[in-house]
Amino acid sequence: MTKYILEAKNISKAYNSFQALENVSISLEKGKIYGLIGQNGAGKTTFMRIITGLSFPTSGELYLFGQSSPKALLSGRKQMGSMIENPSILGHMSAKDNLRVHKTMKGIKDENAEQRVLDIVGLASTGKKKAKDFSLGMRQRLGIAITLLGNPEILMLDEPINGLDPSGIAEVRQLIKELAMKYQMTILLSSHHLAELHQTADEFIIVNEGKILKTLSHDKLDQQIDKHLLIACNEPEKLQKVLRESLHTENFILQPDQSIKLYDFTDKKEELSKSLIEHDIIITTFTTQEETLESYYLQLIGGVS
Repeated sequence: MTKYILEAKNISKAYNSFQALENVSISLEKGKIYGLIGQNGAGKTTFMRIITGLSFPTSGELYLFGQSSPKALLSGRKQMGSMIENPSILGHMSAKDNLRVHKTMKGIKDENAEQRVLDIVGLASTGKKKAKDFSLGMRQRLGIAITLLGNPEILMLDEPINGLDPSGIAEVRQLIKELAMKYQMTILLSSHHLAELHQTADEFIIVNEGKILKTLSHDKLDQQIDKHLLIACNEPEKLQKVLRESLHTENFILQPDQSIKLYDFTDKKEELSKSLIEHDIIITTFTTQEETLESYYLQLIGGVS
């Protein structure tokens, strides 16, 4: 079995003199939710359009299920569902009729496909109610149902919670998590709602101006934004040695400016300070910080690591 269900290698996209994407590389594993984080215009939608075959890269390679030939990509995309920008919904039709139209367009023969996906997304009881009378959250769930018609292994969802109220956001979030957990779908989910992505995704791909700034797991991201002590001193190497050997902790990160983010002792600052002074470490910065995903992202795009 292929380790990565989808791989993009050095994907670039230029529109005349405008570089929309530059050497974007990602690897997606089966059954995980990946959050594509970036502001509007960061390149998220362009990247998704290339993956789904709606656009073509200027350079780079795309692999689906380990294959990259045009024929293999065409076959692989048949195992992919996507909702790029707004879902294609006919307002004068019911949910089931909308699904029937899309099933016909996709050449799907499964007679129970409509009912199956309606059950999955929680719209089985909508009956003959017209889609134009749906709430925005229901419309988004119907859009996701359309992507599920062919039993896809990969889902591309571009801003699926955009414009939703808190109730709609919670509904869509729960649905996405269930699709990954219950059906082992690989989901690439883009959004500029960073706090919401933080609650949904397993892995994060942070993009800005067409470039990937960082990829990291949920645990690694939590470590970056958790409450911590920021410590700067005259001897950073000695400080690390004291933390390891005298205070018995490895739970810290050395920053590029040689300051240290320490995730232990946040509620024992006096004890920590006393110990550092006893080891003749001159402290120049000693503050408690608690970042959010938004502040971490803004640090990254501002060039601060």
